[in-house]
Amino acid sequence: MKNKIKFPFGSPWITSKEISTVNKVLKSKILVHGQHTANFEKNFKQFTKAKHAIAVSSCTAGMHLFYYSVGIGMGDEVIVPAQTHLATAHAIELTGAKAVFIDSSLDTGNIDIEKIESKITKKTKAICVVHYLGLPVDIKKIKYLAKKHDLYIVEDCALALGAKYFNKHVGTIGDVGVFSFYPVKHITTAEGGMVILNNKKLATKIKLLRAFGVNKNFNQRKLPGIYDCEYLGFNYRMSEIHAAIGIEQLKKLPIILKKRKILFLKYLENMKMIKDIQVLQSKKIKNLNSSFYSLSFLLNKDLSKKRSNIIQFLNSNGIGTSIYYPHPVPRIKYYRNKYKYNQKNFLNAQKISDDSISVSVSPYLSKADIDYICEKIKLAIKKYKKK
Repeated sequence: MKNKIKFPFGSPWITSKEISTVNKVLKSKILVHGQHTANFEKNFKQFTKAKHAIAVSSCTAGMHLFYYSVGIGMGDEVIVPAQTHLATAHAIELTGAKAVFIDSSLDTGNIDIEKIESKITKKTKAICVVHYLGLPVDIKKIKYLAKKHDLYIVEDCALALGAKYFNKHVGTIGDVGVFSFYPVKHITTAEGGMVILNNKKLATKIKLLRAFGVNKNFNQRKLPGIYDCEYLGFNYRMSEIHAAIGIEQLKKLPIILKKRKILFLKYLENMKMIKDIQVLQSKKIKNLNSSFYSLSFLLNKDLSKKRSNIIQFLNSNGIGTSIYYPHPVPRIKYYRNKYKYNQKNFLNAQKISDDSISVSVSPYLSKADIDYICEKIKLAIKKYKKK
């Protein structure tokens, strides 16, 4: 019998308020194109201070919508970090364009900015930055490159809700920001995402594209069933049920962000005493405010061979773990087989994938829980360092 995980890596904070609001939506029988979606968009826009917010079915859908809306497709290229979720690259691949990968910084896991310009060609149409584990990319240099080469900047903010760059919310700095509400994220809608941007014309187009390109939803039609279609679009809508959950979750976000920061700093305090590991994003960088999605630490060369044992030890002591991410995307079978990438170009991303362990900073934890987790990490390292 497996030991029960007392401290799961990711566990959504669902209360009676979310359950109650979902029941109200079900009883209303308006399950799409309703006021909850509009209100969620309005509230999210206010939180991030973006001019436009568009609720979608997932973060992947949101990124795909943006690329599609600006005409990125066959023969084009988009620069992306090698250390990210598959979705970041898949959204590009689905348009027919090609993802061009850049290695990571070993301190932060974010894209190595110094390597970007050498990969820009006549085919390059955009640079996608991923705010890895919630730490904003230093985007000022990337904005300079984008302006110089006439490129879009896409911000993948899947792990970065609440993060700020020079006091501006991530997602409002480039041309578009896209967020995820998957259950392990800062807030959840069960499944869903949000697109934010400041370009009114583009926002209007994306709103149409998320629902087939149809010009009027059922609330806007003068005669039932009468509408027209302006674009070839998708079914990437968010339902009223998901939006209703999101409204309640967003109310909790200030508390969630405050608690995550407290817990992350508590980890850092404890982990200073643990040798043979390097904590990612442990250095405070001026004007970059993290959303503290999780804490990841790298094992030294000898211990990395025992990573599976250390993870099993932590799990057996009730501590949930994860890996962000199991492979650099160019090493994933689909991309490796199709494009034959030279894996030597992504050594830092490989090290993060192969040698790191992530632990939770979810708000259900206490400082005492962090003490316990850190003590078990210390014991695990001591145990397997000898072998």
